[in-house]
Amino acid sequence: MNKTVLLRRVQPPARRQRGFSLIELVIAMVIASILAAIAIPSYNSYIMRSRRTEAKSALLNLASLEERFFSTNNTYSSTPGDLGYATTATLPFPVGSGYYNITALTVTAAVAPANSTSAGTPATYIITAAPRPTSTQANDLGCTSFTISSGGVQTSTGSSTTCWQ
Repeated sequence: MNKTVLLRRVQPPARRQRGFSLIELVIAMVIASILAAIAIPSYNSYIMRSRRTEAKSALLNLASLEERFFSTNNTYSSTPGDLGYATTATLPFPVGSGYYNITALTVTAAVAPANSTSAGTPATYIITAAPRPTSTQANDLGCTSFTISSGGVQTSTGSSTTCWQ
C-alpha cells in the first residue's frame, strides 16, 4: 500500500493593511470640513435666536412690572429699583444672562385736560433692550434692539422682520 501524503504548501499570511492611506485621510478631512462649514453657522444662528427670546422675555417682564407699579401708584416709574430690580441698577443694566441691556426706560407723565373740551394725554412708557457691546450678541444684525410700549406695541430694529415672532 502506497500512501500518498499530500503536503500542503504553506503560504505566508496575506499582507494586512495598517491605517489609512493618505487619500482616504484627505477625503475624510474634506467631508468633515464641509459638514463643519454648514453646521457651525447654523448653530450660531440658533444661539442668537435663543438669546433674543431672553431679551423679549425681559422686556415683557419689565412691562408687567410697570403695569403693577402703575396700578398702585397711578404713575409709571423710570427707576429700575421701583420695579423690583437692584436698587443700585441704573441705565443701562443687564438682563437675563447678560447678553442684552435695558438701554432706555422712558416714562411720560399724564397730562390733565386743559379745559372741558380738551382730552389730555395718558401716562406712557417705552422700554428698549439692545445687545451689550462687549457680548457676542452684538454681532446679531438681524435684530439689533427690541422695544415695547405701554400700549403693547412691540417693535425691533435690524434686518429681520420676524424678531418678535
